Amino acid sequence: MLIILAVTCATATMQAAGGIDFMVRIAEAIIKKYPSRITFVAPLVAYLFTFAAGTGHILYPLLPVIHDTALRNGIRPERPMSVSVVASLQGITASPVSAAMAALIVVVEPLGMSLPKIMMIAVPATIVGVLAASAVMLKWGKELEEDPIFQARVAAGEVEDIPGIIKARRLASRKKISVEEALTELNLDTAVAVDEQVSEQEKRFEEEITAEKNGAIPGSGKVTAAIFLLAVITVVVLGAVPEWRPPGPEGKALNIAIVIQIIMLTAAAIMCMITKVKVRAIAESAIARTGLIALVGIFGLAWLGLTVIQANKDTIVNGLENMVTNSPWTFAVALFACSIVLFSQASTTRTLAPLGVSLGLAAPALVGMWPAVNGAFFLPTYGTSVAALNFDRTGTTRIGNAVLNHSFMVPGVVAIIAAVITGLLISTVV
Repeated sequence: MLIILAVTCATATMQAAGGIDFMVRIAEAIIKKYPSRITFVAPLVAYLFTFAAGTGHILYPLLPVIHDTALRNGIRPERPMSVSVVASLQGITASPVSAAMAALIVVVEPLGMSLPKIMMIAVPATIVGVLAASAVMLKWGKELEEDPIFQARVAAGEVEDIPGIIKARRLASRKKISVEEALTELNLDTAVAVDEQVSEQEKRFEEEITAEKNGAIPGSGKVTAAIFLLAVITVVVLGAVPEWRPPGPEGKALNIAIVIQIIMLTAAAIMCMITKVKVRAIAESAIARTGLIALVGIFGLAWLGLTVIQANKDTIVNGLENMVTNSPWTFAVALFACSIVLFSQASTTRTLAPLGVSLGLAAPALVGMWPAVNGAFFLPTYGTSVAALNFDRTGTTRIGNAVLNHSFMVPGVVAIIAAVITGLLISTVV
């Protein structure tokens, strides 16, 4: 719990000083640089920045960028947006500073699974999951030119159409004709791709506005982002080399959970001293609020889950013991089901990970199955899922008539299956 509080302090300070805005700007630049590959690039960017920040909330400002970039290049926005939502979930179970990782470390480190060992399994497994989901969604759904919902919205003036030059290029590619012939066929004499971006010289970056509003000195966005990333690297290095940690009780290396708390709180303090950001702005930041909510939610939901398990221990343990003994991989199903109900990777980890150990699961195998806790997409009511649904003005990212046949189901299930299989394979050699 204290790890989550410490990380929240660091990320909230970074946000108040403009660090999150700076990271988002970098992410936007990467996405816009490779527009035709957005179904792969956008999810990987979402994954990377969730990994670095330890929270999926960094995805919210990226969603409009992903949507507009896809639309302007004639790509169905549902494809990159749905996978990006799933990728942000996967990134949480790879990040060394996420609440979920904090919950897992406490359980498996005493069994010899240090933070680097966990990451050796979790990082490649979740990346494979994201890539598999992107591959499945690459041609998912109708093209925008053939989608009746999109065409109806264009006709009603609710959303802009695909740029004419993009239409012509796509038609030319399909029919193996020249772009000029495609323009003629589309009855377009001239089609100009409009670049709506303001030049770098005239544009004032969002992190500068945030820093000024919150009393921070100019350049605070870059400084706080650098400090935070340095803190993350330090956590990983000290997790890999226990000998470098300060001595704890009985002269042994200090527990990594305490080390994370010290590093993150120190990083937050250094950010405050260097940038002069207002403390009130930190407390009022979006990450501070969501971090507190997450803290209470994890505390309450995990307590509830543990209470239910303890009250029905014989029934639950006996049932799972038989299942896990015969087929150890089925514990991943339990993790997935629990995450759907609890809506939190950290709460699910704290509730079921100790049970997995008590059932005799090897720590590497438990880590290999851990990506199964990313089942929050299953019901289309998770924060990032709702945001994606609302940001997609084309109507391609949507909830089906049966509720569960929504845009996130296929990429979410594919990502979890691929990640768990990869994780279990890697766990045999770690």
